[in-house]
Amino acid sequence: MPLHSEFDSISSLRNALRDRKISALEIAQSALEAAQGRSDLNAFLHIEPELTLAQARRADEALARNEAAPLAGIPIAHKDVFVTKGWRTTAASKILQNYVSPFDATVVSRLEEAGAVSIGKLNCDEFGMGSGNENSAFGPVRNPWHADVVPGGSSGGSAAAVAAGLVMASTGTDTGGSVRQPAALCGVSGIKPTYGTVSRFGIVAYGSSLDQAGPLARHARDLVELLDVISGFDPQDSTSLMMCDEAENEPGRIRLDFDAAVQRQEVVAGRPLEGLRIGVPREYFNEGLDNQIAQAIEEALKVFESLGAKRVDVSLPRTRLSIPAYYVIAPAEASSNLSRYDAVRYGYRTASYGDLEDMTSRSRAEGFGPEVIRRILVGTYVLCHGYYDAYYLQAQRVRRMVVNDFQQAFSEHCDLIIGPVTPKVGKLIGENRADPTADWLADVYTLGVSLAGLPAMSIPCGFTADQRPLPIGLQLIGNYFQEGQLLAVADRFQQVTDWHQRTPEQR
Repeated sequence: MPLHSEFDSISSLRNALRDRKISALEIAQSALEAAQGRSDLNAFLHIEPELTLAQARRADEALARNEAAPLAGIPIAHKDVFVTKGWRTTAASKILQNYVSPFDATVVSRLEEAGAVSIGKLNCDEFGMGSGNENSAFGPVRNPWHADVVPGGSSGGSAAAVAAGLVMASTGTDTGGSVRQPAALCGVSGIKPTYGTVSRFGIVAYGSSLDQAGPLARHARDLVELLDVISGFDPQDSTSLMMCDEAENEPGRIRLDFDAAVQRQEVVAGRPLEGLRIGVPREYFNEGLDNQIAQAIEEALKVFESLGAKRVDVSLPRTRLSIPAYYVIAPAEASSNLSRYDAVRYGYRTASYGDLEDMTSRSRAEGFGPEVIRRILVGTYVLCHGYYDAYYLQAQRVRRMVVNDFQQAFSEHCDLIIGPVTPKVGKLIGENRADPTADWLADVYTLGVSLAGLPAMSIPCGFTADQRPLPIGLQLIGNYFQEGQLLAVADRFQQVTDWHQRTPEQR
């Protein structure tokens, strides 16, 4: 195991680095060895040791000068949809298999400025399209808990690398649940922040009104450290939100008020969540939910109640309508975004073609995988004249109704919402090959949040009770800009449970 696995959190590793008990270079070298030694997971797509070690040396130099940034020497890795200088950025697609960006994504540059050391680029579903990480052009990622089980998608490589202890944390993107689902299926913590709070600049686009970057790690407190670094206004992103720092009264980074959120819950000794209203949507607990997941969620709710929270029944009546709405809107945006891959300026180009039109057609047919082609065709269809009003505009109307459902629940009934992340635990790799759209139904509990642009996270809350135990995730959904509250509540839960501390080696 890599050296950093001896430390249970980013803060404990940071203390060891600042006390000179270990060096960033030693950590980076051991993390590289571990990542290369676990090629069976297929989690990493590109490792460039010299780039990693150069970052580690800079971190050590800053530590020696007592000028270290908050994440100096912390080993991380990036989902392969964040463009990076030096490392290839493929979006797990053949059409971008040799592309190297001339610049870094904002998330990447902010983490590097904070001193984090990147171990490499992580496998994912092609262009982020999938729920199981089976759609990568470079083969599926394997779940560290069981190699024949999917790790969840599309950020499967990001979750698998954290679960296997290869890195302390990773970056992912969540379009319809792609941070929360792999976090749940791999037994780690992950958060999708409010849309617009983390820059999308330099993220290979899938659905522009839905894509949102988010971190994955073992602990909620580690997510605080990461989100505090990557959040904030970015003038290079037209969808980035400009907030005002109340203390300094100037535009800039969004400061996550984690400590204050924790303190607000400290009302009664031994009951730190006294007065917190937790909404439990009745639509999330139906015949489609696996009994073991339902039982684990119920046990988690009892823990929250023991901490002082109050359980409240709420309704999100358009939950199931979020599936058709999302699978009209997201493919429509994908059809537009992926039209840039035309084999003229960059990317894969077919070896044999007649004219320009033939070159573009053949290159896209050969370069894109079947799931990407499927979604491009759906998106192009719903945007065609005669179908735009019937499908795309109608889906946008449903989207507004989904937003209204959440806002009514938050304004009238509850402070946050809790429920499952997925209806079932991790399936076997290739299980739904005969019906490629079956995986779309697995997004039923995550899509509404994405359509509404709300913050949500997944934390471990249990395991299946069979010979091959698999992790079960708990979804926490907050109102806009309530990441601090979500993380504080998750931290309280993790202080009295140990699900997030369990590793595949302990099974």
